[in-house]
Amino acid sequence: MGRREVTFEDLRDGSGMKKAGYEKTRFCGEQARRDGLQYFWVDTCCIDKSSSAELTEAINSMFRWYREATKCYVYLSGVSRPVVKINDLAWESAFRESKWFTRGWTLQELIAPAFVEFFSKEGELLGDKSILEHHVCEITGIPAKALRGNSLFGFTIAERMSWAGRRKTTREEDQAYSLLGILDISMPIIYGEGRDKALKRLRDKTRAEVKREDFSITFSLFDVPQLENFVAREKELAEMHTKLKSDGSRKTIVLHGLGGIGKTQLSIAYAKRHKDNYSAIFWLNIKDKDSLKQSFIKIAKQILRQHPSASWVSNIDFNENLDRVVDAVKAWLSLPDHTRWLLIYDNYDNPKIAGNRDPAAVDIELFLPEAYQGSVIVTTRSSQVDIGYPFHLRKLSNVQESLEILSYTSRREGLVNDPDAIKLAKELDGFPLALATAGAYLNQVSISSADYFRLYKESWAKLQNTSPKLGSYEDRTLYSTWQISYDHVEQRNFLSAKLLRLWAYFDNQDLWFELLRHGDSNDPEWIRELTADELSFHDAVRILSDHGLVEVATSSEQRIESNGYSIHGCVHSWTIHALNREWNFDLARLAIKSVGAHVPGEEDGRPWLMQRRLLQHAARCSYIVVKGLVADDGMDWAYYNLGLLYADQGKLAEAESMYERALAGKEKALGAEHTSTLDTVNNLGLLYADQGKLAEAESMYERALAGKEKALGAEHISTLDTVNNLGNLYKSQGKLAEAESMYERALAGKEKALGAEHISTLNTVNNLGLLYADQGKLAEAESMYEQALAGYEKALGDENIQTHIPALNTMLG
Repeated sequence: MGRREVTFEDLRDGSGMKKAGYEKTRFCGEQARRDGLQYFWVDTCCIDKSSSAELTEAINSMFRWYREATKCYVYLSGVSRPVVKINDLAWESAFRESKWFTRGWTLQELIAPAFVEFFSKEGELLGDKSILEHHVCEITGIPAKALRGNSLFGFTIAERMSWAGRRKTTREEDQAYSLLGILDISMPIIYGEGRDKALKRLRDKTRAEVKREDFSITFSLFDVPQLENFVAREKELAEMHTKLKSDGSRKTIVLHGLGGIGKTQLSIAYAKRHKDNYSAIFWLNIKDKDSLKQSFIKIAKQILRQHPSASWVSNIDFNENLDRVVDAVKAWLSLPDHTRWLLIYDNYDNPKIAGNRDPAAVDIELFLPEAYQGSVIVTTRSSQVDIGYPFHLRKLSNVQESLEILSYTSRREGLVNDPDAIKLAKELDGFPLALATAGAYLNQVSISSADYFRLYKESWAKLQNTSPKLGSYEDRTLYSTWQISYDHVEQRNFLSAKLLRLWAYFDNQDLWFELLRHGDSNDPEWIRELTADELSFHDAVRILSDHGLVEVATSSEQRIESNGYSIHGCVHSWTIHALNREWNFDLARLAIKSVGAHVPGEEDGRPWLMQRRLLQHAARCSYIVVKGLVADDGMDWAYYNLGLLYADQGKLAEAESMYERALAGKEKALGAEHTSTLDTVNNLGLLYADQGKLAEAESMYERALAGKEKALGAEHISTLDTVNNLGNLYKSQGKLAEAESMYERALAGKEKALGAEHISTLNTVNNLGLLYADQGKLAEAESMYEQALAGYEKALGDENIQTHIPALNTMLG
C-alpha cells in the first residue's frame, strides 16, 4: 500500500499524479470544494517525513487535528457503489471487508472527528459515521459511545488499546505511535527502535496515565453564576485554548478588563467547551480571602466525595483551620502526575500589587499549588496582575454578537433584523453586561427596543435601578459594578478618582493632557496638581487603566498634541448618572473652560486638526449650556470660542446658539459698545450671511461698524475687516455699487495700515476682482487678479498657495 500512496516528496517533484493514490487526493480536494471548505489536508502527502521535527509534531498532534476538523472524508478505493436505489446496500459486503478498518492509523481517523463521511471509489456518499454507526461498531468492536465524540477518559487504557488489536501498520513502531492520540499522551518518535521498545515506552507512559485518571473529578459548576447558553467570543475562546495547551508545565492566562465585560462568562464557556481535556475543573471566588477559603472548602468536599481515601484531604477538619484546608487541596493538586487540572480564580479585583495599600488585598501566589503544573485562569479588572499570559478582554466588536446576546436574554426572536434593536445594540457598544441587562428588561416588560432606547437616554439611573437582577452576574448591576472599581481607584490615587468624576462633563472619547492644562490660577487645586506635568496626568490615568476603566484612544486621523484616552459609553453614562448623581456646576464650568480655551486661533498652524479633535467635547459642552447646567457668569469668552469652532466647521446652528449666548454675556458684563462685544456682533453677521439670513447679517455688520468706528476709529484694521464683510454682503445682495464702495474703502485702509502685500490686503484685492468680474469690468478684474496672485505667490510660496481659498479663487477667476 505504501508505494501506491502519494507522499510529500511526490507532490514536490511532480511525480504524485502518476500514482494510484493520487485519486484519493484529487477526490478530497474536489469534495472539500463542494462542501465550501477552503483547505483540505491528507496525512500521506501533507507531512514532510524527511524532517524528523515535523514528523514528530504531526504524529503527536494528528489526533487533535482530526478532532478539530470540520469534516473527515474516508475514500474507500475497494468499495464500489454503482447507481442504485438509496436504500440498496449492495456495497455493504465490500464495506465490511474494507482494508481501511484494518489499518493502524485509521483508528484515530474514525474516532477523533465529530463528522466522518464514507465515500465509494466512484465518489458516491455511502453515509456518515452516525448513519453507519451500527455497521462500524460490528466491524471494529468499538462501542458506539466512543464513536459519538464522548470523552475517551470514560474508557480504560486497556479498552482503548484493544480497539487496535487486529490493526496493522507498515512500519512496526507505528503499532505504538498510532495510539498516542487515542491514549492522549505524547512521546518522542524514534523510528528504528523497533516495535517492542516503542510499545514499552508507550506502556510506561500509560502507567502514568492510569495514575492520572485516579485524580478525575466529575465536572460541576454548581453555584457558579452563568448563562445557560453563552454566545459570541469564538475568537477569544480559540486563543484561550491555544494558550492553555499544556506540555506538562503550568499554563496561566489572566483575563483582565472592565467590570461587566464578560470575563467570568468567557471562563465558564471555556471550561464547558474543553471539560474533556481536564481531569478536574474547579472554580474559586477570589474577591476576598474569606470567599476564597470557602471555595477551597467546596473543592475539598468535591475531592472527598469521589476520592474518600485522598490522604491529603481526608484527615482535615473543615471547621477547625481553613488554612489547613487550603494547604491540603494545594498539596493534592501538586501530586506527581496530577497535571491535568484547571483552576479558575474569579473576581481577583483587589490584588496585592505595588501601589495597592488596602490591607484586605489578596496575594494570589499564596493560594496557587506549589507544583508548577496544571492550568490556571484568573479573571480580574486589574491589568497589573502579571502571573501569566495577559489577555485583555475588550468590548464585542461585531454588532451581530451584541444582537445575539440581546436576543437570547430577551427571549425575543427577530431582533437581528430589527432596526430599533440594532440601534440599541450600537448604543450599548458591545458591552455584555449592558446588553444582558437590556435583554432581561425586555424579557419581563412589554416594551419595544425603541422604547428601551428612549428610556436609556432619558432616565438612565431609574431604568438601571428597576432592571431585573442577573443571575449570571451575581449581585452586579450596571449601577453598582463600576462603583467597586471606583472605590479601589479612590484608595490608590484621589486624583484618578477626581479625573473620572470630571470625565462626565466631557465626551467619553479622546480626553488628553493638554486639553485639561490651560493654566487658570482660579482652577481647583486638584486639577492644577493633576496637570502639573505629563507624568502626574499619566500616573492618574494609569490607575484608571489598571482597573479597565480607561483605554488609549484610537484614531486614524492625524493629531497634534499628545495621545488621548477613552472610556466606554456605558461607563460614561454611569459617571454621569451615578458617580455624579448630584450635578456639579463647578465641574461643568471647568469642562467648558477647558474646551473653550483650547479652540485654535487664526494664527495657529493647521487649526482644522485641533478643531476636529475638539468637536465631540464641544457637543457635550453645548448640551450642558443649552440645558442650563452651568452658570453663564464669566463664560461669554468660552461661548464665543465655541461659536468660532462651530462656524469654522460649518455647524452654523450650533455656532449661532453659542454666539448669541456670548453676545448676551458680553453686553451684560462689558457693555454694548465694548470692542469684544462688537467682535461678537461682527461674527454673528458672518454667520447670518453664511446661513443666507442677509437682512440679519446687514443689521449686525452695520451695528459692528458703527461701534468700531466710534471705539477704534475708521482706519483701525478691525473696523476695516467689518467694512470688507459689508462689501461681501452687499455683493451677495446684488448691491454692486455699495459693495464696490466698501471694498475700495477697505483696500485703501488696509494698504495704509498693513501694506500692499499683506494677506488681508490681498484678500480685499481679490474680492474687488470678483466684483469687477460680476459687473462686467473684465479688464479691471484681470488687473486685480494679477495683483492678488503675484502677492499670494510672494507671501505664501508655491507650496501653500494651493491651500489658500482666496488664492484659488484668484487662479480660477
